[in-house]
Amino acid sequence: MPLDAAEPAATRRSPLYRAACLTLAGAMLAGCVTTREQRIGADDGTDPCRQYVVALDSTGNFFAEDIIRGAAVGAVGGGIIGGLATGRWQGALAGAAIGAAVGGAGGYLAALQRQSQDQAVLYRNVRSDMERENLEIDRSQVAFNQLLDCRYNSAQRIRTAYRQGRLDRATAQAQLREVQARLRNDVALAQMISERIRTRGAEFDTALDAVQPGARQAAVGARISQPVAARPLSASIDLKLRPDPRSPSVGALVTRENVQVRPATAGFVLVEGPGGLRGYAPASQFSAPGVDLRAASASPPPASGNQEPRQLAAANIARRENFQQSVEHAEQIAAGPGFELAS
Repeated sequence: MPLDAAEPAATRRSPLYRAACLTLAGAMLAGCVTTREQRIGADDGTDPCRQYVVALDSTGNFFAEDIIRGAAVGAVGGGIIGGLATGRWQGALAGAAIGAAVGGAGGYLAALQRQSQDQAVLYRNVRSDMERENLEIDRSQVAFNQLLDCRYNSAQRIRTAYRQGRLDRATAQAQLREVQARLRNDVALAQMISERIRTRGAEFDTALDAVQPGARQAAVGARISQPVAARPLSASIDLKLRPDPRSPSVGALVTRENVQVRPATAGFVLVEGPGGLRGYAPASQFSAPGVDLRAASASPPPASGNQEPRQLAAANIARRENFQQSVEHAEQIAAGPGFELAS
């Protein structure tokens, strides 16, 4: 029996009824999420980095919360309101489109404005939510860092076992390719989390612009997000897997010629050297005309405290960009030739 057979025939034929069903169905589909096993696979006991994969996946749960479902909620509400206002299905669909735009680009702000009595309360609510957002991005960054280190160290152990004769070449190469395949899956998971962070970030950007117009743009304008030409200040610079002095070394930059660097965090820059060489190094080891690399690569302020709108925007944008940069860097590592045994 059709699902709507219990409804009166006149109701089933109503264009508004059909429009409401379509928008409600869209909302339900938008709320669907995959299971952990679908995202990261079942635990078969063979992955030495499984605990870090689970930790990274767990941080993604926060970013899948209601703030990224605003478009679906807005579409349902807009569709029903539009249909009721006009009495025609065209009104319902037009209302759905408007609702989706409002929900997708400003649903978070609209919800806060309904709850806030004045601008001061609105700002306090935005600040509280963004402080929590920044803490959660920090959690995702730490989890991804630990996972990257684990993958890199796993590959190094395989290479050591091969050099010491404990693994034959074919076995060692097969194990390295397995680590590479797992890293690619890790990157895909991190990319999904980064996209959710970006979507939520757009909602916060809209809210901050309402609290203090121009604050977000000022924060963006103060950042250096594109590579700049820089000269190494020494003939050999150790490159790290991550912007951390304790991170594994991935190579050495041996040149006094200009290279491309991008400000990262913790006083590090991401270096792009000759022959596809990439890694992080202290900003203090490079000189770029007209650019203060150390200031540009400073760590964002703590995720709590009484920050002004511009500071709040800068802290959130920096975290979002740093996480995305680390994901892109890991993607290039996973796609590169670094998982071959030395000749």
